[in-house]
Amino acid sequence: MKKTLSRLLAIAMTASLVLSGCGGTGGSTSTEEGTSTEGNTTSTEGNTTSTEGEATAEAGSENEIKDLVLGILSSRELETFNMLYSQRAEDFENLTQLFDGLLEADPDGKLVPAIADEWGTEDGGITWKFHIRDGVKWVDVNGNEKGDCDAYDFATGLEWVLNFHKNDSNNTSMPLEMIEGAEEYYEYTKSLSKEEAYALTAGEGSKFLEMVGMEVPDANTVIYKCVAPKPYFDSLGAYNCLYPIDQAMIDELGGPDGFKSVTNETLWYNGCYTMTSYIQGNEKVFTKNPMYWDTECTRFDTVTYKMIESSDVGYQLYETGEIDAIGLSESQLSTITSDPNHKFYNYLVPATPSKYSYQFHFNFNKKNEDGTPDTNWNTAIANEAFRKAMYYGLDLTNYWKRTNAVDPMACENNFYTMKGLCYTSDGTDYVELVRKEMGLPEENGETPVRLDAAKAEEYKKQAMEELTALGVTFPVELDHYIQASNQNALDSANVLAQCFSDSLGDDFIKLSINTFIKSGTQEVYVPHLHSVALNGWGADYGDPQNYLGQEVYGNDNAYYSANYSYINEITEETPENKALLDTYKEYTKMVEEADAITDDMDARYAAYAKAEAYMLEHCLVIPYNYSVGWSLSKVDNDSKIMAMYGSQNDKMKNWKTNANGYTSEEKGVADIIKAYTESKAQ
Repeated sequence: MKKTLSRLLAIAMTASLVLSGCGGTGGSTSTEEGTSTEGNTTSTEGNTTSTEGEATAEAGSENEIKDLVLGILSSRELETFNMLYSQRAEDFENLTQLFDGLLEADPDGKLVPAIADEWGTEDGGITWKFHIRDGVKWVDVNGNEKGDCDAYDFATGLEWVLNFHKNDSNNTSMPLEMIEGAEEYYEYTKSLSKEEAYALTAGEGSKFLEMVGMEVPDANTVIYKCVAPKPYFDSLGAYNCLYPIDQAMIDELGGPDGFKSVTNETLWYNGCYTMTSYIQGNEKVFTKNPMYWDTECTRFDTVTYKMIESSDVGYQLYETGEIDAIGLSESQLSTITSDPNHKFYNYLVPATPSKYSYQFHFNFNKKNEDGTPDTNWNTAIANEAFRKAMYYGLDLTNYWKRTNAVDPMACENNFYTMKGLCYTSDGTDYVELVRKEMGLPEENGETPVRLDAAKAEEYKKQAMEELTALGVTFPVELDHYIQASNQNALDSANVLAQCFSDSLGDDFIKLSINTFIKSGTQEVYVPHLHSVALNGWGADYGDPQNYLGQEVYGNDNAYYSANYSYINEITEETPENKALLDTYKEYTKMVEEADAITDDMDARYAAYAKAEAYMLEHCLVIPYNYSVGWSLSKVDNDSKIMAMYGSQNDKMKNWKTNANGYTSEEKGVADIIKAYTESKAQ
């Protein structure tokens, strides 16, 4: 069986696939709505080998594409060119083309060299040393040399991330919990005025080097000192919180404010491409970086991102040959599979599975448009029985068909942490520990294993009785937001609304579809207008802490707590809120206790599994989806980076292409397509 199919089935059936990412919206392919083989690989100095050139795509093929064109949904527009600031998948799929960090991964998810050509630890994961290769250059948008990218730039990058006034707490959770002195420096900068913090650098004799466990003895050496043994720290080298930036560029831009508002025309690049054209909401053109350090890799001469309104538009552009890949919607897949004579029938291939585990993230401090509290929703969502009714009752099978009509159960998700993140010493996937703690049966590929109609009805009755006594009116309105111009998102939202209606009854919850114009972050989440965010997380590094730490209480660096649930903002003024906060505090305590275990990885994972099971059993979030779809593609999805962690998975490096498209037979899925077609005919 071909590797693509193996990957598809692994994520859905055997949980052995390794994927990657950070915060992302609900979809993974370029036209869907939207955000190492083991997670804790340890490399030792002297035993790390470079794999430059090993993944090189076949060159000289007569069908090879030189100028690639991809359709990207307009809802996935990037919001910043500052790689150190972003935590959004929508940004990463652009910025990973422009920047490289210490390490990256190969198509099998194995951690491999990037700007660092050797790395390792000699003391069990407390001290990590990275050797920075010679010849890495910063260039301007036209490919002209601006300077060397060296070890000092990694210090400048980390100082920026840890400086409260420069990076607004973005991407700080990982270095704060891992690197010695990082939290102290972060708090120090927080105590300064903006002007004082802006004046700080990572130069010789700086407060940063004095306080933070980072050494730069020369231009080719970066050393990190961890707060405790972190055997998975090297996996953080593929994530952007450890990326470099040149102080000279910041100075050229006029200081921190200039870097915050940097554009493609003023940016310095060290990645595969420069972005030579950017028309917001319309088109981006990536051009091969002529001074890229990896001279053995293959890249496109240009890549054009065409921003499109919907997958229907993308499909039309693929038909006319104007774009080279398209993720298929439910209706498109249904149309093709209904007719074995369809021109694309033999060209259906699995899309690259999303690197995210998606959940319903509830807003516990929802506000109305006038800024007043949405008391009805806030009271209801604080009630555990209300949340459990959704957990046990909501059947999302029809919603999963929007992503994968051929095998919707491949999208079933029952965990918070992504499958394949890390494994115990006997090779057991960490999420299987969570499954055991929760007493969940294995997925059967036929019906959602979490559903329990009796429990759902029991909790619904309990919730309605308890909440009616508190003045809550039913049905409770659940505000779900999509981009106004995205027809595919609207279709999916309507299916989701019907799932709520069919599963829970119109007398309990009513899903209300609302819209934003450009930015869900600025128009919806910052003003607290959402009831729920359908959002996913992918690992920044290979350990459960990176997932579970995003939901802890009382930490302004916990991504979901700070930006979506707003749990830190509610008070104990009501018994319901107190009970909710007590649950969050207990969960947080369990996560902290798990994180303190560093000498026995099996014990560490077992403790995290108990914390994750506790979070899910109390329905602080509800897992809902893996994005495993189908596509038409002239890019070989097997040649793409498939890592469990980091921000580089969309990097267009060593991709294999075929201008005629890849066939179902080539990818080993022809029999699956045929069987599905025959089942529909019956």
